Amino acid sequence: MQTQSRPGPRFLANIPPWLYLGSVVILAVVMAVMTTRNTHRENVLTGQTLFEKGTAFIRAFEAGARLGLGMHWRGEQFQALLEETARQPGVLQLAVTDADGRILAHSDKTKIGQSLYDSQTMAALRVAAREKWRATTLPGGRKAFEVYRAFEPGLGRAGADDCGEEAEGHACPWSGSQAAPGVGRQVIFADFDLAPYEAALAEDTRNSVVLAAILFLLGVGGVLTLFWAQSYRLSKRQLKDTQAFSTEIVNNLPVGLLTTGSDGRLAVVNGAAERIAGFKAADVVGKLPQEVLPAVWCGLQEVIEAGEPVTERETECSFDGGKSLPLSVSASRIVNEEGAHLGNIYIFRDLGEVRQLQEEVRRREKLAALGGLAAGVAHEIRNPLSSIKGAAKYFEGHFAAGSEGRVLAEVMAREVDRLNRVITELLDFARPSDVKMRPTDLLELVERSLRLIGPDATAHKVRVAFAHDGELPKVAVDPDRFAQVLLNLCLNAVQAMDGGGVLSVRTVHEAARGRVRIDVEDTGQGIPPESLGSIFNPYFTTKPSGTGLGLAIAQKLIEAHQGEIQAKSTPGRGSIFSILLPARA
Repeated sequence: MQTQSRPGPRFLANIPPWLYLGSVVILAVVMAVMTTRNTHRENVLTGQTLFEKGTAFIRAFEAGARLGLGMHWRGEQFQALLEETARQPGVLQLAVTDADGRILAHSDKTKIGQSLYDSQTMAALRVAAREKWRATTLPGGRKAFEVYRAFEPGLGRAGADDCGEEAEGHACPWSGSQAAPGVGRQVIFADFDLAPYEAALAEDTRNSVVLAAILFLLGVGGVLTLFWAQSYRLSKRQLKDTQAFSTEIVNNLPVGLLTTGSDGRLAVVNGAAERIAGFKAADVVGKLPQEVLPAVWCGLQEVIEAGEPVTERETECSFDGGKSLPLSVSASRIVNEEGAHLGNIYIFRDLGEVRQLQEEVRRREKLAALGGLAAGVAHEIRNPLSSIKGAAKYFEGHFAAGSEGRVLAEVMAREVDRLNRVITELLDFARPSDVKMRPTDLLELVERSLRLIGPDATAHKVRVAFAHDGELPKVAVDPDRFAQVLLNLCLNAVQAMDGGGVLSVRTVHEAARGRVRIDVEDTGQGIPPESLGSIFNPYFTTKPSGTGLGLAIAQKLIEAHQGEIQAKSTPGRGSIFSILLPARA
């Protein structure tokens, strides 16, 4: 099972965490720069506004002074004009000084004659015909925005400009000396209160900082949201991948797996559990275990609910299909990190094949021990048998034909032959199977074997039927040994039908499984179920005159061909013996 993700989440999943931190830092720097630039812009706008206001005040007063000179005003009238002009809101002082800083006119006339600035300060101001400004602190401690320039009301605008930068350091004449007779170059100062502007600027700064903080928080929130969304998508994708991975593991486990939820109902049933138990997952999921599982499992549930896990407990279970299976069951509780009970898990496997392998191992061990014993005993018996048969033949020649002594001698000789045949079969069974395999046409081999048993079949009134599904691939077998197996199975089938019947032989090429199957079927009385599992054991026979080694030798030869022989029987209807051989030459 595979899962696919859209390009977006996959792209986000590849973004390293440090990039998110870098984005937050960059966003913080951008907000700080924006706030700083906004504050600087407010300062510039405030300075420009005050500068323009100061320029307008100076020029207005200068125009008034110029008009007063034309009307021959006296000094008191100029002082009154200056005081009236300084009464505008936000004006701290309006003053006219000489080049050394001595006050010639002031909005506060009590300061006339005092020094507004010393000569060094006045030199540092570099007074010119054009307006200049600076931020300063007045003697009272109040911060002021000061606009100043050379003051010459007697000249027009052009005349003042003529006393501009090129005339710095030289006094411009005062036309109309009535205002301040006998003075040289004059300077006008207009000081404006910065407190309202600073308060407004502080408010704007606070607003900018608050806005920047809000934008920063929104940006950080956006980045964190993006990070959390990416983490969620990544976690969701990893969860889906993990679920797909675990689902594939559970479905492909070679053992059965069942889980219950916290409500005690079945939640997961894998494919192996379906095959072993014989039910469909869709039919049992959501049901209680006791509704679909054998009663013995309920006992396991009580054990694990008591906190004791069950490990590899072997038990016999009968499911709804009626079949009884040997199972190995393990069970445990599922508990999370907080100790909450999430459900139970059951793991079980079919021990049928294991039991068969164990039985096969025991059978082979028994046969190996029996073979070793038979090999030793057979040689010891054959020598006395030769002597006994020789004595029987001797006595047979000394009695007249038909006499009781001759009959007894003949019976003795026949029994010795039969015992010798049993010993020969025992030796064949005990010695290793030496097969010389080569590619063989099985159809021809089967037909030849059926021709050999033809007389016996006719004597028992048995009809022989041979069917095949076309040409078979050549299979590597030992023709002589394999023919021995076929003859044994066919003769057993003929002898099982005393009253006549049908001997059916079929050959099938099972290409999908890579093997060839040969079925030998009779219509006799069949084999009782209690005897079916023992028919391949040595010396087990249901025939009065049988040795019990024929099928054991046949199984041994088929195994030497890397094949398998199986038997099925229905009492009263007959038996089927199937030989399975790998289809490779």
